[in-house]
Amino acid sequence: MPCLKIASEFLLLNMAILQQILFILTLGIAGYFIRQRVLRIRNNIRLGKNKEINDHKNERLSNMLLVAFGQKKMFKRIVPASLHFLIYIGFLVINLEVLEFVIDGIFGTHRIFAPYLGSFYHLLMNVFEFLAIGVLIACLSFLIRRNVLKVARFRSTEMTAWPRLDANLILITEIILMCAILTMNASDQILQTQSEHYIKTGSLFFSSFLAPALQGIGTPTLIIIERFCWWFHIIGILGFTIYITYSKHLHIFMAFPNTYYSKLEAKGHINNMPVVTNEVKSMLGLAPAPTAAAEPGRFGAKDINDLSWNNLMAAYSCTECGRCTSECPANLTGKKLSPRKIMMDTRDRMEEVGKSLQAGGKGFEDGKSLLNDYITKEEINACTSCNACVEACPVLINPLEIILELRRYVAMEESGSPAQWNSMFQNIETSFAPWKFAPSDRFNWAKD
Repeated sequence: MPCLKIASEFLLLNMAILQQILFILTLGIAGYFIRQRVLRIRNNIRLGKNKEINDHKNERLSNMLLVAFGQKKMFKRIVPASLHFLIYIGFLVINLEVLEFVIDGIFGTHRIFAPYLGSFYHLLMNVFEFLAIGVLIACLSFLIRRNVLKVARFRSTEMTAWPRLDANLILITEIILMCAILTMNASDQILQTQSEHYIKTGSLFFSSFLAPALQGIGTPTLIIIERFCWWFHIIGILGFTIYITYSKHLHIFMAFPNTYYSKLEAKGHINNMPVVTNEVKSMLGLAPAPTAAAEPGRFGAKDINDLSWNNLMAAYSCTECGRCTSECPANLTGKKLSPRKIMMDTRDRMEEVGKSLQAGGKGFEDGKSLLNDYITKEEINACTSCNACVEACPVLINPLEIILELRRYVAMEESGSPAQWNSMFQNIETSFAPWKFAPSDRFNWAKD
């Protein structure tokens, strides 16, 4: 027994030194790739037009806290909201333990917070495990909803093989990570009775149910199991962080700035084009004529660089939950419009252009554009501008703004709107009404 104990302590010492070196290397490599992706995403968002958004800071902060942090709009659908809330709280709270993992990995310590927090550490660990079980239940439920119950909004046309696989991969990864942390805690509890290196944490409720399965295993093997689970969890977290920058799960982070910079005006308010507004006011004598004729630029949007940066940021914030599409009256009547697809296509075009520019390619000169190559006229013409998608979105994304900008380009640059629309536009221009009546005749119907 003394020899076994000495061998175990020697193994622990050598493993601790090796782990410090490997962990710092792993952390550095992960940090590099995360930084590269963050810079790419930032540069992609900057492809959009500049737009100053610095007003009503208190209201914006309130929106962010209530909608992004407080999950306010999720609870319009109570069942998925409750399950999502479990995962969300688990993500926030359990990742506090990751901080301890990082410190332990860098300095070669083990459960560095335990001596300082005392009995509160035991309570915290039990809370973490309770949330880990909650995350397990929620993830399993979401897998069943997607793959067994086959909820309709997860199986729309735009939800091709990759978006479906992406969602399943994240759910399965989270399940495995939670199992790893529970197994690590179970083996740790046994090792606490066999080595002074393992600090006493007290019995942990959920992982204690796994401990009997590990009883009777030799100390060196238990150490390997505990260390494997520790490494698997921390590498899983780092890998997850890199992966979500390519995934719809980027909304975990992007929801916060998106809700902060979201539109504050009434949903029915449609932004005018300043250059057109000024010209009309000048013609009507409501504003002085411009001293020098300025190049008006493009009317509306043909590609992502014609959209504002916050439109592009919203595309990265999309959760692909499909609530917008499930509420869209055009989509419900069988038309091709899907607000979710609008956001997914915008993000895909950003990634394509950003990748090309980074590689020294053609970028916007590749012969493609957001309009026609990604989003068709049939889709944007089907929109009724009802704002149902805007109301439904749990992170305050506004697909309507992108649709309207694309329609403006078609109408004002291409004169490509449907014939009935062009007739209406002409009537509004000449008669100030959608109908072909002179302004003086519009109230003739009321004479009798």
